[in-house]
Parts: sequence; structure tokens; C-alpha cells
Amino acid sequence: MTESTGAAENSGTGATSDEAVTDDFQLPGVPDAFQRLWTPHRMAYIKGGQEQYDHPDACPFCVAPGRSDEESLIVHRGRLCYVNLNLYPYNPGHALICPYRHVSYYTDLTEEETAEFSALTQTTIRVLQKVSSPGGFNIGMNQGKVGGAGISEHLHQHVVPRWGGDGNFLPIIAQTKAITQTLGEVRELLAGGWPADDADDAAGAAGTAPAGDR
Repeated sequence: MTESTGAAENSGTGATSDEAVTDDFQLPGVPDAFQRLWTPHRMAYIKGGQEQYDHPDACPFCVAPGRSDEESLIVHRGRLCYVNLNLYPYNPGHALICPYRHVSYYTDLTEEETAEFSALTQTTIRVLQKVSSPGGFNIGMNQGKVGGAGISEHLHQHVVPRWGGDGNFLPIIAQTKAITQTLGEVRELLAGGWPADDADDAAGAAGTAPAGDR
């Protein structure tokens, strides 16, 4: 057997050879500084196109308040906004803050909506800290089609709790996310931990947006 001399890594012309950029599976590629987030579940949105959510009647964030909390995974109903769980969570407790109105951009919110939107984000974080003790959070909004929003026509903010080691080999190597609780269990946990003094907001929500049998 001939010992490798490293000559395969350079063709002598200064260019990298094919062997140097081909992995054990014979798949060519040059490593870079980017990480990959594989989200095949989003293909349902991509195939249907953003146009499928243009009208409120077809928008899941508009339809959700008209159903029961359990069916729509709603954690809390405010007067102008509500909190529900992401159907495809990146981590247990991945919540979404949504206005009832069908608006696309953060700048479309009224001052009152903005205040409640922000307050519900803070409360969601506090409740998650109380019931599941995460080590940190990712919070953000993707706005517009080119901004990466899965449903760009209806504004929603993500609150994703994080724990040390949650980016282990399963999501990185196996491209699989292990969720340790069902969505129904997580919803009950967060709803049960929601501050009691917010009950008035929840009661007033019935007059703001359609609510299903709760």
C-alpha cells in the first residue's frame, strides 16, 4: 500500500483537487462557515406559495382564535394579540405571539397592539422561565417573503427557549429534533403557569376576536 503524500490535496497548479473536496460518501463539496438548518416540514408552505395565506379566511393565524384553545394550541388570549404554540417547534415551548388583525409588518401594528405584543412576549418568557427553566431564548420575527417568513402575510414573533446541549448530534447529524413533550402537554403547562392577573385580558378577548368553545 502506498502511503499518502498529501499530493491529492493540491494538483500542483494551486487549485484544490477533486479528492480533497470529496467526502467518504463521494459527495463533492467545500466546507464553509455556514451552519445548515434543515426544515423539510416547511415544504408544505413553499409548495402552496405565500398567496395561499393572502386572505384572512385561509390564514392559520386568523382561523386559530375561532377554535378552542386546545385545538389551536393557544396558551393565552389577550385583548389585541394572543399566544400559541408553533406546530413545528424547534424546542419544547416554542411559542408565537400574534396580533388578531391580519397584518404583515411590525410597523403595521397600532400603538396599543405594539404595547400588548411586547407585553405578551415578556410574559411568555417569564412563564417559560417559571415552568421549564431554560438557559436562554431566541426571539425574533421574519418579515416579508424574502425575509424568510413561513407565513409572511400575518405577523408573528417567535420565542424559542434554549437549553445547554439542545444542539446535540440528533439535529446536527441525524437532522432530527427530539421533542420530549406533546404539544398538548406543553400548552397546558404554559397556560397553567400564566399569571392570574392576566385573566381579565383573556376574558376581554372574546369581544375582540372569535373564540371557540374553551
